[in-house]
Amino acid sequence: MDYIEIGNVRLSRFIIGSNPFSGFSHQGVKMDEQMKRYYSCEKIKETLADAEKLGIDTLIARTDSLILRVVKEYREEGGKIAWFGQTCPEIGSTEICVQRASKGGAKACHIHGGVMDHLLVHNRLDEAKDGVKIIREEGMLAGIAGHHPEVFKWAEENVDVDYYMCSYYNPIPREYTAEHVSELEEYYGDEDREVMVEVIEGLSKPVIHYKILAAGRNKPADAFGYAAKHMRENDAVCVGFYTEEFPGMLEEDVKLFEKIIQDRSIS
Repeated sequence: MDYIEIGNVRLSRFIIGSNPFSGFSHQGVKMDEQMKRYYSCEKIKETLADAEKLGIDTLIARTDSLILRVVKEYREEGGKIAWFGQTCPEIGSTEICVQRASKGGAKACHIHGGVMDHLLVHNRLDEAKDGVKIIREEGMLAGIAGHHPEVFKWAEENVDVDYYMCSYYNPIPREYTAEHVSELEEYYGDEDREVMVEVIEGLSKPVIHYKILAAGRNKPADAFGYAAKHMRENDAVCVGFYTEEFPGMLEEDVKLFEKIIQDRSIS
């Protein structure tokens, strides 16, 4: 496994994401419920252990109650994977979510992408500055996520963070709520990722590329190849897995990514 550094934290270039664990399939309500049924605490811990065996040392996960419980149990049972926390608007304010991440032992925390997009739409991005300040006061690395390139253009000029979480796609509008709404039709267009990777090229902080698989709509080889082409020396990818029908998916995808990275010599 290839590794990078963000601030004083060393982490695997391949990071495991948690959307499937929390039931965010981006494929509709029915699939959301299937993921929730499949990913019990035991199944999530089993998946994290499999990830660690493959060299993955970092989990990006929401500050919801499920993740807090799983991370606590996993560590008590000997797991070592580091947690990067993500605020989640349905739980509460950014401050509340940051405190939950800190108490749960997170190494870093970033403001939810939907929150940043919502602030962008309403010309209130300056409100994110307080969130970043609170994260730093809690002793964690600070980041912001987003689905819209303009979020990161603003950040470069207005806020000092340690990393960015850049989504390749902007699937739903965020005018009315920062939360994800499963009932809405989602759009995944190549033009979105083309604009985002162009912006990434000029960013001054490490970037964690996410939604590179378009929530299962892109073939892994194509998605990893595209990401590798646009990743910089200290960038990483974050990918979630739903392994019910394909138990070997995690190992296969990690090995595929490692081969593509090696061939492209990003490290």
